[in-house]
Amino acid sequence: MCGIAGEYRFDHQPAALSAVERITHHLSARGPDACGFHSHGPLAFGHRRLKIMDLCEASGQPMVDPALGLSMVFNGAIYNYPELRAELEGMGYRFFSEGDTEVLLKGFHAWGEALLPRLNGMFVFAIHNRDTGELFIARDRLGVKPLYFSLTERRLRFASTLPALLKGGDIEPQLNPVALNHYMSFHAVVPAPDTLIAGIEKLPPASWMRFDAQGNCSRQTWWQLRFGAAAEEQSYRFEDWQQRVLDTLRDAVAIRQRAAVDVGVLLSGGVDSSLLVGLLREAGAADNLLTFSIGFEDAGGERGDEFKYSDLIATHYQTRHHQLRIGEHEILEQLPAAFRAMSEPMVSHDCIAFYLLSREVARHCKVVQSGQGADELFAGYHWYPKVDGAPDPVAAYLTAFRDRSYEEYAALMQAQWLKGDFSGDFVRRHFAEPGAEAAVDKALRLDSTVMLVDDPVKRVDNMTMAWSLEARTPFLDYRVAELSARIPAHYKLPDGGKYVLKEAARRVIPAEVIDRPKGYFPVPGLKHLSGATLDWVRELLTDPSQDRGLYQPQAIEHLLADPQGQLTPLRGSKLWQLAALNLWLSEQGL
Repeated sequence: MCGIAGEYRFDHQPAALSAVERITHHLSARGPDACGFHSHGPLAFGHRRLKIMDLCEASGQPMVDPALGLSMVFNGAIYNYPELRAELEGMGYRFFSEGDTEVLLKGFHAWGEALLPRLNGMFVFAIHNRDTGELFIARDRLGVKPLYFSLTERRLRFASTLPALLKGGDIEPQLNPVALNHYMSFHAVVPAPDTLIAGIEKLPPASWMRFDAQGNCSRQTWWQLRFGAAAEEQSYRFEDWQQRVLDTLRDAVAIRQRAAVDVGVLLSGGVDSSLLVGLLREAGAADNLLTFSIGFEDAGGERGDEFKYSDLIATHYQTRHHQLRIGEHEILEQLPAAFRAMSEPMVSHDCIAFYLLSREVARHCKVVQSGQGADELFAGYHWYPKVDGAPDPVAAYLTAFRDRSYEEYAALMQAQWLKGDFSGDFVRRHFAEPGAEAAVDKALRLDSTVMLVDDPVKRVDNMTMAWSLEARTPFLDYRVAELSARIPAHYKLPDGGKYVLKEAARRVIPAEVIDRPKGYFPVPGLKHLSGATLDWVRELLTDPSQDRGLYQPQAIEHLLADPQGQLTPLRGSKLWQLAALNLWLSEQGL
């Protein structure tokens, strides 16, 4: 796991190595173990390394292979690299290192972009061909690893985070009205390629782009999630799907244990993370398996921890369990730092939880497995039954999921930001795309390939990497995702959702965890705003120095008049959403 940066010039000028150095040094938390640069005419690469797969210096980056004429920077982990290496050795390739980086480099030399479907992992990489002048950049299927870039007629510049990219200069930080509408509609999700900064894009998941020396660019989506059982699966019974889920998850969990360092588990106490612990034990995880849980103060009648269930799993499997409880004062103290660590502003209460939990985990290990993705893949949210069979599925999805209608958005924002109902149009376009026939499958595809990527997945990446911690997500193994898409919805929707996953989990973990009420990773103090937290939010929204011409003053007054009653359909605080954007802009110096 690392941080990458680079610049490629199209105007016959040498790359600005000083800009790449500034960007790379801002990525130091993502890779504290080593730092490296490579510059060759119009190209400059920067890299920060977190040593996970191979601890030796031979796997350092940027990696240059003079014999092949290739140089590369890479962020992520390729879990099936031993198998790929054996195949490449059989083709005559010889290796000077033991990790996954060189396998990626030589695999690209052997297969070009046809390498991508062979990879099981999370990754963003950039490879430059010395002889042809081509630069190839690719991102993994479900966007676990991020890449932000700025493209002009003169140059391409890229980085693992948006704040780091800004450190290179030469980018006018103007807000993007399309992204702003998405942010206020999808609880901070801004679908790729847009970001809140008009001059910065992000590479969409499962896509690549190739540049020649003149700056001509070709782009392609190299993987899609398609719904519906395969021909040989049409006769599957419910029990058959359960077994397939368990078998695929077992392999996804086991392959993510490949590392030269210890691997722990973020244990929330829900079905998903508890199942990971159980499967790790089945796979022979050591008796000193590390697990970690976090809790917060109760607020608004809502409990701030799920220690009852995480303790149950930790005791059942005799893990080395670490329990962390955070008070309101520490949330307020640490929120600015958490927002500095965000590539884009995120409003989910999970962010501060993951930030503080990652701080604790990083004291004990460098890699953790986490249960993100199960709800989106296996229909764990309450809006899926509402969409299923609805006469107008798009309207049903928007009513249940979107934070505010466009009419409410128009009443909230100042006139210069009102350019159209981009969020509504986005959902309508997505539901019209082929590859999913049933309305509920269209909703699951949207959530799995867009909303998941730019909320839970981005949250985990940003908050763990802030503490030099690598997070691995077995539910986002592409084989699990593809399997889930082939399972009929009527096996997912019952019993509050995730039915097939829950019933499969009964074969592994205690029933008390499965039959519990659905929980959340809560920070009640940021949902039920009161006391010092409310005072802080009020200051963020009414301080003249924070006024960027975004919100209508009367709309702010209306929200502040009833701070605990202004919740989105998903029960998030509308006030917090506005304050979070101001906080992120301030912490990034924008």
